[in-house]
Amino acid sequence: MVVLSQPAALDHLSDLIKACKPTSLFTGIPVVDLSDPEAKHHIVKACQDYGLFKLVNHGVPLDFMTTLEAQALKFFNLPQSEKEKAGPADPFGYGSKRIGPNGDVGWIEYILLNTNPDIIYPKSLSIFKENPEIFRDAVLDYICAVKKMTFEVLELMVDGLGIEPRNALSNLLREDKSDCCFRLNYYPPCPELQALSGRNLIGFGEHTDPQIISVLRSNNTSGLQISLKDGTWVSVPPDQNSFFINVGDCLQVMSNGRFKSVKHRVLADTTSSRISMIFFGGPPLSEKIAPLPSLMAEGEESLYKEFTWCEYKKSAYKSRLADYRLGLFEKSVPMMSNSQF
Repeated sequence: MVVLSQPAALDHLSDLIKACKPTSLFTGIPVVDLSDPEAKHHIVKACQDYGLFKLVNHGVPLDFMTTLEAQALKFFNLPQSEKEKAGPADPFGYGSKRIGPNGDVGWIEYILLNTNPDIIYPKSLSIFKENPEIFRDAVLDYICAVKKMTFEVLELMVDGLGIEPRNALSNLLREDKSDCCFRLNYYPPCPELQALSGRNLIGFGEHTDPQIISVLRSNNTSGLQISLKDGTWVSVPPDQNSFFINVGDCLQVMSNGRFKSVKHRVLADTTSSRISMIFFGGPPLSEKIAPLPSLMAEGEESLYKEFTWCEYKKSAYKSRLADYRLGLFEKSVPMMSNSQF
């Protein structure tokens, strides 16, 4: 992508305007039915082929999703001066435009929360001065249900890989010291986009997620794109009743490259706002991230140097969004194809 010149009226958006090849909605995203007895095999194949899949019949009550979305929109529609009282993000709290500390920007507003209930409550007070318990309860109900679903997905994933123990991955998120977080992203409509003649406004730049797993739910506004294995960018059709499960960098390492952390981005829309809610499943900071021993074939070498989640997290947040963060932790051994595992 290259930055192009634009009319003077769009000068304030210059850092966000990119030339992206037109993409149609991609119909090949794997769909996994959580109630399907064969779900474990479908999850593994999707993680190998795309690093992402759509999850249906997930068991998370629809009203948990809609209630939280309504609360989030109530906040994001407040005057800017009111929203800024909930920031700046430290990293938790309200943020706008700036993504991380290293110069990345996007057409985005967000709320970032730790998933610990003891931390959510005081943050709720800064987000909603009046009736903060409504927002707090909506967040806690949603996170509790999504965590339960995520544990089930990770256990089915382990089943599909044919290894034990079944809770090898889910326990890392269940631990009291797990480093999970939750993000509400809001991409306002940008009518000025109509003057861009095929160019796009970057809502959230291309990146992979550093954690083990990411669980995304959005409204029905499109914008999410993923990069396929050949580098082609495709648009993911939105579905407000389903979840999209992303493989994170840590899971790529723990699977020794069998699963690929999916590169993705979000483009803004001219007329419709997009709101998404993402649960990021991270292990305890002291957890050593390395290929699961029970998964390794005889004589198979690790493709990665061992590191702790704390070490990787610090490294990731010193980088730019689009950097290949795992490169610093790769060993110089040939990458094996899925057919060799």
